Amino acid sequence: MNKWKEKLSLILVILMVTVLAACGSTDEEAAAGSQESGKKISIGQINWAENIAVTNMWKVILENKGYDVELNNLNMGSTMQALESGDLDVSLEIWLPVQDANYLKEYQDTVNFSEATWYDNAKVGLVVPTYVEEVNSVEDLNEHKELFNSEIVGFGPGAGTMEVTEQLIKDYDLEFELLSSSEPAMLAEIGNAIENKEPIVAPLWSPHWIFSKYDLKFLEDPKKTFGGVEKIHHATRQGFEEDYPEVSEWFKNWKMNDQQIGKLIEYVENAEEPLAGAKKWVEENQKLIDEWMK
Repeated sequence: MNKWKEKLSLILVILMVTVLAACGSTDEEAAAGSQESGKKISIGQINWAENIAVTNMWKVILENKGYDVELNNLNMGSTMQALESGDLDVSLEIWLPVQDANYLKEYQDTVNFSEATWYDNAKVGLVVPTYVEEVNSVEDLNEHKELFNSEIVGFGPGAGTMEVTEQLIKDYDLEFELLSSSEPAMLAEIGNAIENKEPIVAPLWSPHWIFSKYDLKFLEDPKKTFGGVEKIHHATRQGFEEDYPEVSEWFKNWKMNDQQIGKLIEYVENAEEPLAGAKKWVEENQKLIDEWMK
């Protein structure tokens, strides 16, 4: 009888060990699974030349590090709403102190706007072709409004720069209408006008590849409605830094100069697919990228 009890006890011990081991294995598998799924990062992409370039660049960099990166095409307003709700992880392009000041004011308590900047010499303003010699300042526009049919050719209505341009029209009492479209449509209009040596005025920004293709000049803005030098930041949803501390540090270390961003935009614009252009740039600039990832 005692021997039978001893065998039964041994069997029970073996069963308990087996069950505990199975539970431990399940817990480990669940932890591993959650860790893997946690490596997915969603980045907002806006249909602007430099934004397409840097979002694809970071997709390449992060996927090389094992992250699963999803690019979501949104306008600026939708981007901020998605960051606030947590449906989006990152936006790589916030212009401050002027262009996106309205978004900073509205979302500063619900979105993390990084103090770090990745480009420190940005400029925004109205541009005309250099052959429009009679117009050199915003203050000259009303006098020559017939040249432009009293129209400023704009781009996406949700962009901060479009809202600042609306404010510019008020500040200077311009007898102009700001037309909304998209960046590609606006750039096509500029190209067509220059091809036919016609006047055109549009809001533009630097860095941008169009300045290497066409001779354009920024109009003076004595009232500084567009501000002076702009800096480009990034923003993340609340909690992103805790979930992805390593990636957060990489974003904060990220810095580009005129030549670097210009070449990246050129590669992306000229490639069959933006991602292919970004991969080429990343391969040629690994030393710079390594500095961001220290």
